[in-house]
Amino acid sequence: MLASANDLPDLKGREVVVVTENAYPPLQFIDPKSGNAIGWEYDAMNEIAKRLNFKVSYQNASWDAMIPAVSTGQYDLGMTGISIKEDRKEKVDFSDPYMRSEMFMLVRADETRFADAKSFAAFDKGLVGAQAGTSPFYTAIYDILDGNEQNPRVKLMETFGATVQALKAGDVDLVLTDGVAGKGYVDASGGTLKLIGGPLGGDDFGFIFQKGSDLIAPVNAAIATLKADGTFAGLDKKWFLDYKLGQ
Repeated sequence: MLASANDLPDLKGREVVVVTENAYPPLQFIDPKSGNAIGWEYDAMNEIAKRLNFKVSYQNASWDAMIPAVSTGQYDLGMTGISIKEDRKEKVDFSDPYMRSEMFMLVRADETRFADAKSFAAFDKGLVGAQAGTSPFYTAIYDILDGNEQNPRVKLMETFGATVQALKAGDVDLVLTDGVAGKGYVDASGGTLKLIGGPLGGDDFGFIFQKGSDLIAPVNAAIATLKADGTFAGLDKKWFLDYKLGQ
């Protein structure tokens, strides 16, 4: 039988250092009004900390530094919409999945030259903006283009936000994002961006830990209760339906 919130482990107020990128709305981002870091993952992690009785301390790091830093114990836990991948499991341990993500095509609202993955592939002048080593990067290479990871049609950038800015500026023609973040950017764009085509495959998101961390089992137990009692469903409604980024 599934444990209730009252049956969860008690971590007795220990500090847990959580690292994130703050660049992936509505999972985690900087509120343009208040300047505070907010989002689905913050709400979820704060509730996990409450139920497990630990003190959470948040730090910020770039995507490319995050997995190596967690793997060496610089941080206790990482969260930034991280897809559970076999190659990443060689470096870090994952929690159970807390969200299912599907990739979609984010383009400028006036885009008419292509309407799906096949027509974008055929549009040989089209450029994709992506962060190296991310799910959008691999989806672009293997699901849309030719499987060549050096394909010059993929323009590498430091952050996901930078790819969206490049799209808005006309420097690239396509950004791949899961539907969650894509909806957030469309809502915030004032009618300048849109999502096109169907989903291009799915990934499960998980929190990451140093190999063998004693936090994995307690966090997994908390995730199970958050799923079972409707807390995650409530966060989905709050962040994906009710919240309009930038309004």
